[in-house]
Amino acid sequence: MEISIPKDFIIGAAASAWQTEGWKGKKEGQDSFIDSWYKNERFVWHEGYGPAVATNFMENYEKDIALMKEIHLTHYRTSINWARFFTDYEKLIVDEEYAAHIDGIIDRQIEAGVEPMICLEHYEVPSYLLDTYDGWSSKHVLELYVQYAQIAFERYGDRVKNWFTFNEPIVVQTRCYLDAARWPHEQNTKKWMLWNYHKALATARVVESYHRTQDDGRIGCILNPEMVYPRSSSVEDVQAAKMYDLFFNRVFFDPMINGEYSEELIQVCKKHEIYFDPTNEELEVIKNNPVDFLGINQYYPKRVRAPRYAWSDQTPFHPEAYYESFDLPGRRMNNSRGWEIYPEIMYDMSMYLKDNYRPIPWLITENGMGREQEELYKNEDGIVQDDYRIEFISQHLYHLLRGVKDGSTCEGYMLWAFTDCVSPMNAFKNRYGLVRIELDKQRTRSLKKSAYWYRSLVDDRKLIVEDEKDFK
Repeated sequence: MEISIPKDFIIGAAASAWQTEGWKGKKEGQDSFIDSWYKNERFVWHEGYGPAVATNFMENYEKDIALMKEIHLTHYRTSINWARFFTDYEKLIVDEEYAAHIDGIIDRQIEAGVEPMICLEHYEVPSYLLDTYDGWSSKHVLELYVQYAQIAFERYGDRVKNWFTFNEPIVVQTRCYLDAARWPHEQNTKKWMLWNYHKALATARVVESYHRTQDDGRIGCILNPEMVYPRSSSVEDVQAAKMYDLFFNRVFFDPMINGEYSEELIQVCKKHEIYFDPTNEELEVIKNNPVDFLGINQYYPKRVRAPRYAWSDQTPFHPEAYYESFDLPGRRMNNSRGWEIYPEIMYDMSMYLKDNYRPIPWLITENGMGREQEELYKNEDGIVQDDYRIEFISQHLYHLLRGVKDGSTCEGYMLWAFTDCVSPMNAFKNRYGLVRIELDKQRTRSLKKSAYWYRSLVDDRKLIVEDEKDFK
């Protein structure tokens, strides 16, 4: 099948500051949460690789932007590293050397015809604020973040017209404080929900601040909702999926799009003593400042069933009291990453947003395929023949465009990632990029087969997908 891609449909790629830039020029005391985790638990990062060197983007960003231009990329999203943006987090003294680096990235992208999209926090909360105020538990940290955002808008808002407050705002506290699976391994469900709330409130505050001073751009947030499917059509399984959606998707969708929390979430939080106790003034700010647009990160489906066992009163409350994860037998897998491949999530998420919320603009800000040992797929010219990535993108983009055809307000697709980059714990084990990064001292770059194919999408605006209607 040949599918036309709308002329104004964004075809871009993404990364983050901490996953690419490395520590060159980083000053004492500028550690982020990620930096501190790496220093405290380096052993959990695959073969010890982490943010210290990453892809050496600090030194190589002009080369990378030249490659973006060669691929004809239309948009590129990255982040400002909050922890490196200041030398004093209380007085908000900007690190002018790092700020100039951000200027350089933005200017070079614009010169190359690649529109910059900037996220203000991609897991880069300063360690100082974690150590001193317990991070997003504190309203003082929230105030400092709002002021940081305003400084960023003043410096870069003349050139950057698409902003995001957070990337996947639920992730850090879920991994660290709900599941306690990552450093610092503190189990505290009430803190988990409080961080969720403070990040939603911070987003509303920053939206309010942005629109006071900027009149020709827009600001949103990048969420990572999981399209959740019940194991069966039973009332119990359907209810389990509904509760997962409430705790992990609607907890941000509702305040950011509708301007209010659902009464159902409020009551279940009160029942389990994890309510976040908002003030009337804070709820008014959330109500009056919904996001302008959304980024949606999508990789795999979430499948659940009704829980088969009673929740122990000796175990801290977890939303799993209401659901149990379910692995679909025979599911298609990315065996490198351990994730199910189900491209239909793109269409289903499109319809979920269309059917449940106002027609807010949104785009896929992350989707991609991680594959280990990609060097095994090099041809005689040293080019990685990543046909599996081309197939993965094609199938997901096909279902996304189906959604657009059926009335979705989706504006585009951004691949994770532009280059191979460091991921939490995974490090460089699984590669995601259109551009290969060698783990030599120079972090040498080369284009993969998928890079040339991706360029054809941008240029020709045509997607060719295999017709699978015939039974085998």
